[in-house]
Amino acid sequence: MKTVGVVLAGCGYLDGTEIQEAVLTLLALDRAKADAVCMAPDIEQFHVMDHLKGEGSAEKRNALVEAARIPHGKKLDIKAVRGKDLDALIIPGGFGVAKNLCTYAIKGIDCNVHPEVVRIVQEIADAKKPIGALCISPVLIAKILGSRGVRPILTIGTDEATANDICIMGGKHQKSSAPEVVVDRKNKIVSTPAYMVGPSIAFVAKGIEKLVREVLRMTRKKRN
Repeated sequence: MKTVGVVLAGCGYLDGTEIQEAVLTLLALDRAKADAVCMAPDIEQFHVMDHLKGEGSAEKRNALVEAARIPHGKKLDIKAVRGKDLDALIIPGGFGVAKNLCTYAIKGIDCNVHPEVVRIVQEIADAKKPIGALCISPVLIAKILGSRGVRPILTIGTDEATANDICIMGGKHQKSSAPEVVVDRKNKIVSTPAYMVGPSIAFVAKGIEKLVREVLRMTRKKRN
């Protein structure tokens, strides 16, 4: 059975992981008979949003504790996970990617990425294992790998400002719609815009299903 790490950033698209993207990813992995290992950094979220009102809250929440709400299966502190134990890595989107896993939402191209996220992405990339990036998470991949001289081909859909930032950080951007994926075979990276473009869960699901399928195809021979 193939083991795929799924990096989460909390729970809820305004301050954590986009729940539908995460669940669709886990569903596609399960249907493909892959074992998902969900993980998140044990850190305080950048902030907490009231998802009913769309407003900020005075609450304080932990990204790992919140992320643990999403999966029924394995959920770990990211620092306990090693790339050697995974066959691939997938990062769903949501504003938490740009607020908790990195500071792109605050600092743009000058953002910092959480060191454990940097580590796990680099371990997977160094082992030439595939990475899947959904929604806004390609900016994180561009920042990590672009700083190492790698020029990953990525997509966040059609947003020109974000696409330009990806290019500045060292990536290459390719426009796409929600049901589409962009495959960088050289660097083993698959991306899909998901809710960066929407417009509905049905369209987003098509792209995520294709992404999971491509990521699994890129993995090495199935282990017993």
